[in-house]
Amino acid sequence: MAERISGKDVAADVKASVAAAVRTLPGQPTLAVVLVGDDPASQVYVRHKVTDTEEVGMRSIKKTLPATATQAEVEALISDLNQDDEVDGILLQLPLPGGLDANQAIECIDPDKDVDGLTEASAGRLVLGKTGLRPCTPTGSVILAKRALGDNLSGKNVVVIGRSILVGKPTALLFLAENCTVTIAHSKTKDLPGLCRTADILVPAVGRPQMVKGDWLKPGAVVIDVGINRIDAPERGEGKTRLVGDADFADCEPVAGHITPVPGGVGPMTRACLLQNTVKAACYRRGWTLPDGV
Repeated sequence: MAERISGKDVAADVKASVAAAVRTLPGQPTLAVVLVGDDPASQVYVRHKVTDTEEVGMRSIKKTLPATATQAEVEALISDLNQDDEVDGILLQLPLPGGLDANQAIECIDPDKDVDGLTEASAGRLVLGKTGLRPCTPTGSVILAKRALGDNLSGKNVVVIGRSILVGKPTALLFLAENCTVTIAHSKTKDLPGLCRTADILVPAVGRPQMVKGDWLKPGAVVIDVGINRIDAPERGEGKTRLVGDADFADCEPVAGHITPVPGGVGPMTRACLLQNTVKAACYRRGWTLPDGV
């Protein structure tokens, strides 16, 4: 039976390290979060991010625009934050309301303040192995794998299911940087279950609920489940739903060596890594020495 990797516990450790690092800095890093519209889920996420930031001793700025905001208004707000020397990190909460171009807005963020690691410049720095801010979910996935297997992942076979620019590709590059042998699988991959059985570390990230089954796994493999899918849960009552991952947890748990639950796995790590990135952005921008453990 697999050992569950608690993203909540690991995220708490990361937050504690960030808080300790912040106390050693000569100034207070500042994260600005931009929320456009009134999507209830986005409002909850932003509230959590503001609370997280303040809990570790950093300053939080929340900027809001109505759902009727134009592309020019969103980009003008981002430009103002780029010019504000007190702001170290900028996060644009997604999704944006219909009619707005999220990719175009993201590209307006100063790469040195891109704490989500989503701009073209950040992606280029990752590919080239240069110092920069890495996407939070992929970074959290690597940290969780290290919690299961130890810090030295050298030589491990990693299969990432999904080639999105948000998760799949950067996750593959980050594991490659750990000297893993990495394969990116996708919808055109032949014999996907057979390929998955070669993985010491399997990272499903395609948004297909419970796709990965237990017989897809090498016995003892580590499963880092990035998928977050809402499915019907009639057993909870009429109209009720529940969250599941891309891996069929009940089917995979008896075969895997370690596995992340959904919820409570990769999700908490994304928020924790955002805090890490804010500290890094402040240190890179201001010429501060980056504290150990961040």
